[in-house]
Amino acid sequence: MKKRTVLILAAVLVLAVGLLAGCGDKKKDANAADASWKYVKDNGTLIVGLDDTFAPMGFKDKKGKLVGFDIDFARAVGKKLGVKVKFQPINWNAKDANLKSKKIDCIWNGLSATPERAKSYSLSKEYLDNKLVVVTTEGNVKIAKAADLANYKVGTQADSSALEAMKANKDYDKFKDNIKEYDSYDTAILDMKAGRIDCIVIDQVLATYKNTKLKEKLNECKYNFGSDYYVIGFRKGDKALTDKVNGAIKALIDDGTAAKISKEWFGKNIVIYKDYK
Repeated sequence: MKKRTVLILAAVLVLAVGLLAGCGDKKKDANAADASWKYVKDNGTLIVGLDDTFAPMGFKDKKGKLVGFDIDFARAVGKKLGVKVKFQPINWNAKDANLKSKKIDCIWNGLSATPERAKSYSLSKEYLDNKLVVVTTEGNVKIAKAADLANYKVGTQADSSALEAMKANKDYDKFKDNIKEYDSYDTAILDMKAGRIDCIVIDQVLATYKNTKLKEKLNECKYNFGSDYYVIGFRKGDKALTDKVNGAIKALIDDGTAAKISKEWFGKNIVIYKDYK
């Protein structure tokens, strides 16, 4: 009986060791399969997809030079990682196709964290605090609650976080037929100035920046659609690259570089570092 018991215990031990080894191999294989950081490192370049009309995150100045908070921040991240950063302007509506085809390595241009994007992408830490506000150039436009939008013609950018926030609102059915989607916020602002729409739902960081350039200021209404946090979107399986970029962002926060860049663009430090929930 004792000999048989010993043999049984030995067999169980061998099986357990084999299972543990198998789990280790699977974990190792999974890590090896994620060559996203190696891919970028070997290329020596991180290709960033962006809408180059989205001031102050990424846009062209009067001389045609690409500038913006995200431009400066991405370059600082690239420097920490030891790779160059190439900015690739894309059609915002085609951003997913560009990412999947590897024409770009990430989407980095005021990309809002949403449940849908968490399912589709590997998201970085939330790195910027923002709000979705309603702005107008008309003093007689009064919006104190979402339902008030039923009384006005509303503009916003197609496939934007502002549009998603409106769709998620409980009163969406009351004003959905009043919404007009634009390829860019610049076009929406021009239409509002021309009287074709009454108000725009827009990122607060963009509205604030626009007011430094516009003679006719954008007036922020009392109501807003709440906080909106910016993230960087990577391909779903690209966790290694996501982690590397997160590490670089944390390093920039710790050494004060992130705060410096934020103050240059927004007058204050609105950089954060937290997980999407």
